[in-house]
Amino acid sequence: MTSLADADLSQLVDEWLDWAQVATILGVTPAKVRTMVKDHQLAAAIPTPGAGPRVPAAFLDDDGMVLKGLPGLLTVLHDGRYDDRECIAWLFTDADLPGRPIDALRENRGSEVKRRAQAMGL
Repeated sequence: MTSLADADLSQLVDEWLDWAQVATILGVTPAKVRTMVKDHQLAAAIPTPGAGPRVPAAFLDDDGMVLKGLPGLLTVLHDGRYDDRECIAWLFTDADLPGRPIDALRENRGSEVKRRAQAMGL
């Protein structure tokens, strides 16, 4: 099995947004998006060589907000020594939840995703 760090994010995530697009959706500046990534409210990675950092579009809900539960989940994963790239790969990999953790988060089943992430960090 491929490690999370080596996962091909361009194959896992179907839609990416650059920081300017995220800023427009959230109604903030690109600098604020950069701060949100640094503070683990969002995660960003470079999905393909030569591209700048991007945020998965699925991290934003239909109301133009950061997906409920995502910042706390990212904090748990970072506390477990995962970097942003590994966090994104884990969220978009069909694990044993059932389904992908990002789908569970989007369906307001964040507590089971967070429990799974906490168990991985032990």
